[in-house]
Amino acid sequence: MNQNFKKYIVFWLSQSVSQLGSAMTGFALILWVYSIKHSAMTVSLLSFCNYVPYVIVSLFAGAFVDMHNKKKIMLVSDSAAACCTVFVFVLLLSNRLQIWHIYFINCVIGFANAFQSPASSVAVGILVPKDKISNASGMVSFSENLIAIFAPVLSAAIFAFGGLGYILAIDFVSFVFAFLILLCYIRIPEKRDRKETSASMLKGWKEGYGFLLRNRGIMLVILTMAMLNFFSRLTYENILSPMILARSGDDHFALGIVNAFMGIGGVLGGILVSAGKTPKDFLKAIYVSAGISFLFGDLLMGIGQNPVLWTLAGFMASFPIPFINAGQNVILYQLIPEQMQGRIFSVRNAIQFSTIPLGILLGGFLADYVFEPYMNGNYAGSGFLHLLVGNGPGTGMAVMFLCTGILGSIFSFIFYHSKKVQALKK
Repeated sequence: MNQNFKKYIVFWLSQSVSQLGSAMTGFALILWVYSIKHSAMTVSLLSFCNYVPYVIVSLFAGAFVDMHNKKKIMLVSDSAAACCTVFVFVLLLSNRLQIWHIYFINCVIGFANAFQSPASSVAVGILVPKDKISNASGMVSFSENLIAIFAPVLSAAIFAFGGLGYILAIDFVSFVFAFLILLCYIRIPEKRDRKETSASMLKGWKEGYGFLLRNRGIMLVILTMAMLNFFSRLTYENILSPMILARSGDDHFALGIVNAFMGIGGVLGGILVSAGKTPKDFLKAIYVSAGISFLFGDLLMGIGQNPVLWTLAGFMASFPIPFINAGQNVILYQLIPEQMQGRIFSVRNAIQFSTIPLGILLGGFLADYVFEPYMNGNYAGSGFLHLLVGNGPGTGMAVMFLCTGILGSIFSFIFYHSKKVQALKK
């Protein structure tokens, strides 16, 4: 096995441990915030405050990443996130923690991630041989979804019996472990072209954006992911928790189980991808998988009225995701020059994630002020929808899942047949 790929496996495992701690904290903060406000919009703002600085800074971070040591960037970025965890812990112990503190912390973490994400992406391209990119993508999907299985269950259990403080402590310990592994064991060779070191961050953004404009097929794939992110943030990764809590009578265990089954679906998909069981046509891997996720995930989640159907919907929504990510990664790493990957990945991140803040805000607003009042106010035309989603709190959010299921699947079908996208096969 390639020596760098062995180091990547260690890097992947250590980062997965840290991500587990972060995911537990993120889930616990949702429970903490929702227990105070019982508002979908309040929960949505948690993600909004994270993604806005991430998107803005990503426009300029790429050239910085290409010009500087990737390992140092990741160490500093991860340290900033760890300091935020400590800050929340101190405020909690002093009984001074407020919701606006968490919003502020999420902004700082978003800023740090804007540098950490492209640095990590470039590091993967350096450590992983080109013929192993799909496998590495499957490994990442496997770990992310394994985390999705255990983080909500562990977080809900610890939150119920020990409180938020214990979860923050676990998060910090997981960070220390990953930090030491990266610092002491992982070496990431630098392959910068010295002629590029004088480029400004603004020039780096222009170069990355210019490359994508000249390669319209790649740009359309990135725009596809941007739209998929928009639809997913309207519902699944935004109002799923408030909807299930509202429809289950604040049953934290039911919410944890649904999230766990979403993780199981992603784990199984990740195993298949890491084993090389992906379609040879990576465009199909992206677009057909996306259509399946929306059709069988979102629609079933909206129609479902009990944890059994919610868990099945979560599984069907998450199982195709590793195939989508693998398809995109193979296309990007094969077609983008290594010396420009930092700039292009940063522009990719800015475009791909720019729709997330809009989806988050719009999803929370539509849930609290449009769909929930409409479905619970006996308005004309709501009777048919009640036959599909039932009655009571949370039905408005359920209707939103029906909408994203239909729109997302149609969008995937249309983009797959684009001539520019199909030209990437050649």
